[in-house]
Amino acid sequence: MTSPSVSLPGDPPPEGAPPGGRRAVAVWGTGVSVYFVAVIFRTSLGVAGLDAADRFGVNASALSTFSILQLLVYAGMQIPVGLLVDRLGTKKVLGLGVVLFTAGQLGFAFSPSYGMALASRALLGCGDAMTFISVLRLGTRWFPARRGPLVAQFAGLVGMAGNLVSTLVLARLLHGIGWTAAFAGSALAGVVVLVPLLLFLKDHPEGYEPEPVAHMGAAYVRRQIAASWREPGTRLGLWVHFTTQFPAMVFLLLWGLPFLVEAQGLSRATAGELLTLVVLSNMAIGLVYGQIVARHHGARLPLALGTVGATSLLWAATVFHPADRAPMWLLIVLCVVLGACGPASMIGFDFARPANPPERQGTASGITNMGGFVASMTTLFAVGALLDATGGDYTVAFSSVFVLQALGVSQVLRLRRRAARRERERLVASRVEAVHVPA
Repeated sequence: MTSPSVSLPGDPPPEGAPPGGRRAVAVWGTGVSVYFVAVIFRTSLGVAGLDAADRFGVNASALSTFSILQLLVYAGMQIPVGLLVDRLGTKKVLGLGVVLFTAGQLGFAFSPSYGMALASRALLGCGDAMTFISVLRLGTRWFPARRGPLVAQFAGLVGMAGNLVSTLVLARLLHGIGWTAAFAGSALAGVVVLVPLLLFLKDHPEGYEPEPVAHMGAAYVRRQIAASWREPGTRLGLWVHFTTQFPAMVFLLLWGLPFLVEAQGLSRATAGELLTLVVLSNMAIGLVYGQIVARHHGARLPLALGTVGATSLLWAATVFHPADRAPMWLLIVLCVVLGACGPASMIGFDFARPANPPERQGTASGITNMGGFVASMTTLFAVGALLDATGGDYTVAFSSVFVLQALGVSQVLRLRRRAARRERERLVASRVEAVHVPA
């Protein structure tokens, strides 16, 4: 088995590394446009939560089931999708993803009942699950490894732009032309991105074909998963993703709007502006984090843990504010800090990527990507159940965030030294191997 290529800022690109360039940007842009649309569909419920509760006549727990089921399917699909990407390539998996999430969004538009709507969100989650790992794999095939942190953060930034479209555009359509027209009309975006995907997207540049991997059925699957999981960097990446992503995901995906309207007494318009601030902050901070990690490899863990600490502090200050309602300045600062959660979660892939060779990148990314979505799914359920149990007490319900943050931080601290030691060993081995390779 080939050892993974490890490079730090300042290192020359290894021989045989993908060239990057305009062609790479064009192909990668085609793939990331699919992820952009997937995020619009994924987050569309975040601006329609109160409307969905009225449309289907459900309480908080049943409403949270929409997002929980969607994330359950998404998280459960991560390892299978990683294996599929490693085996079949990006184009086939992305194409299937577009078909599934478009069908899910269209089904949600016309669902006459709660059960049909649930099935549609599950289908959407299945298609959505195929997008991000495929885009990450596309980046590793078309760009040099040293560009990995920036490419991953740009992918996250484009995804947040999709969230912005949901917050600004879909919310207005929903209240302007109605449920069915808004969701059915948005589903056309899936068709728009499918055409260039089929016509122009390629899995890798000419002359950079990966070595063929012999498929041995269940044995191949077990070997890929076990080898990825044995790497401390993969597990550290999972826990970094777990600990950093979920507060903002929970806030944007479902509970932010009800919290701001029902608990903080804001209008829907003002609450929507605050959700938009989270997205804008995410996009700005993503660019900064990507540049820092690309230039300073050792900044990964301080950035991740610093983001968790800041998020926890502002969340606590808002939830436990002595007044009935938190002041606007505090809500604004909370939303700005929540914007750092997405970029910090991307750092998880910067631990998993150098820990695995090219033929395991999809599997390792799938394992890592499970983290934040498992945490988000758990918190979405906990908040909904606690709101029903306490008669709508957001202080108690939102306190569930601290439990998962504590669990995640403990695992990150447990794995950090082991992962750093393995990464140093691989770096030394790769440099020694480079010295002994004949010219």
